[in-house]
Amino acid sequence: MLRCAQHDSFCLGACRPTAWGSRNDKCNIVKTWNMEPGTWNVERGTWNLELGTTEEAMRLGDVEFHIVSDGEFWVDGGAAFGLVPKILWSRVIAPDDLNRIPMALNCLLIIADGQRILVDTGYGDKLSPKERDIFRIQGEKRLLGSLARLGLAPTDIDIVINTHLHADHCGGNTVWQDGQAVPTFPHAEYWIQRLEWADALYPNERTQATYLAANFAPLRDSRQLRLLHGDTRVNSAVRCQVTRGHTRAHQSVLIEADGQTAIFLGDVASKVVNLERLAWVTSFDVEPLENIETKRSLQRWALEKDPLLIFEHDVRLALGRLREADGRYWVEGVEK
Repeated sequence: MLRCAQHDSFCLGACRPTAWGSRNDKCNIVKTWNMEPGTWNVERGTWNLELGTTEEAMRLGDVEFHIVSDGEFWVDGGAAFGLVPKILWSRVIAPDDLNRIPMALNCLLIIADGQRILVDTGYGDKLSPKERDIFRIQGEKRLLGSLARLGLAPTDIDIVINTHLHADHCGGNTVWQDGQAVPTFPHAEYWIQRLEWADALYPNERTQATYLAANFAPLRDSRQLRLLHGDTRVNSAVRCQVTRGHTRAHQSVLIEADGQTAIFLGDVASKVVNLERLAWVTSFDVEPLENIETKRSLQRWALEKDPLLIFEHDVRLALGRLREADGRYWVEGVEK
């Protein structure tokens, strides 16, 4: 495990690659490609509103946290697996007749130091009927319903952290009110990386389809926006750490308490297989080679620290720990 030269911690991608050590280090890509693929049971693994919310609290020391669901959506399997041939990825998860695969929308509620922190907000309810049909999104106020089952209203949230500003991670930041998009959580401060904010405000031809201004521009107008410059501590138990690759300033969220660690990965490894196999990156990754290097550092760190891994889009496994034997990597599921 290489310690980052610029940080007093293990680097998960905020630094340039030279800070992580040589790219000529022993590579795990070939070995992970040779893993025997598992099989997802799509019907059993799909999270509905009841299954997607852990109403019984999980804890690290004095920190309480819950997975709160915004339901699920379906996306083109080829887009989700990028250059990985369909003959390989379809062994992992079978597509529907339109070549779509299910993706969970697992958000995270953290209660620490007297603050209620929500990490990501899913797709929300601003999509058109056509868009909802394309993504097979069902139901209304899915995330708010998950929070309500925990006894929380939108006014109870103190901080919202967006891992990045793609529509499936920040769509619930705002709601339509009298024809205008307004913040869903009126008392919350929204924490977003400054570079991510800039990339979202000025998207290019590739990224403009998923950076939708209605999801984030109102936060500036309401003065609820806090822009971060790199790794940032939220409170004594929670911190944001840049995990570059999916976007240039993607961030993951760590919980550290009582000598234990949990990490909400976001889209650095949105599904279990993306962490198990370094080469399996998505077509949505803006910097796929950087994503591979970030995941390589993440693998090393996870094997040493044994954190609880929280996956945002995996429909069969939301919580797990990374294991390795003879060059083979796998995520071992844990009970909620």
